Amino acid sequence: MRLLLAFAALLFVGIVSAQTPVSFEKKEYSFADGKVLPYRILYPENYDKTKKYPLVLFLHGAGERGNDNEKQLVHGSKLFLDAENRKKFPAIVIFPQCPANSFWASIKVDTTLRPRKLSFDYTGEANWPMTAANELVHKITSEESVDQRRIYVAGLSMGGMGTFEAVYRNPTLYAAALPICGGADLNSYSNWTGKTPFWIFHGDADPVVNVKLSRDAHEKLKSIKAKVKYTEYPGVNHNSWDSAFAEPDFLKWMFGQKRKK
Repeated sequence: MRLLLAFAALLFVGIVSAQTPVSFEKKEYSFADGKVLPYRILYPENYDKTKKYPLVLFLHGAGERGNDNEKQLVHGSKLFLDAENRKKFPAIVIFPQCPANSFWASIKVDTTLRPRKLSFDYTGEANWPMTAANELVHKITSEESVDQRRIYVAGLSMGGMGTFEAVYRNPTLYAAALPICGGADLNSYSNWTGKTPFWIFHGDADPVVNVKLSRDAHEKLKSIKAKVKYTEYPGVNHNSWDSAFAEPDFLKWMFGQKRKK
């Protein structure tokens, strides 16, 4: 069964890759100390630099670490590559690749437990992939035709955790955040301004990341008067991104948020 699923995933990636627009490009970002962060970037169709476009940072999960992020084509990229979505919501989307043995979020993971026990701590320096991803956002913003009031971050699993931290460490950058099956350092969020809108997603049958992490993050954000929505899927496991991406208002809500001048 696993071999069949793996073959199906590879077949899907091959099909999507064959249909992928020329504007979906693979690049690398060199970090200050010599580390390299590979990423893919999707430009709007008929990209016109005389116009301003929203920018989305999409962070994937831990299972997609390595040197190439083609597996993302099965998850977040599919949402943004959809022809109808590209017409309705033209945007620049970046998909950085978290290298092997690295993490988007400042977490400690006890892998002996299911769901895994996760301990968050934002008090120190961010992990270098997180820092590099945020630097990449600033780089793309300075080089491309980006509407600086409409920069967004979304992610799933470990990327969902990174979504929370990206906003915490950049409180004036992102116009909205959409973490899926993630979690956050709630102690740090006690002193956060709460000005970035969140839409949080999780399945209540998630065997990998405890749904309580998203529930607690929702309650914490509400307590500091943040603009926050929470959608929980009954009986849905760790693949809750499939349900989240099927939400008819996922992109409409995201791109409807704007930073105040």
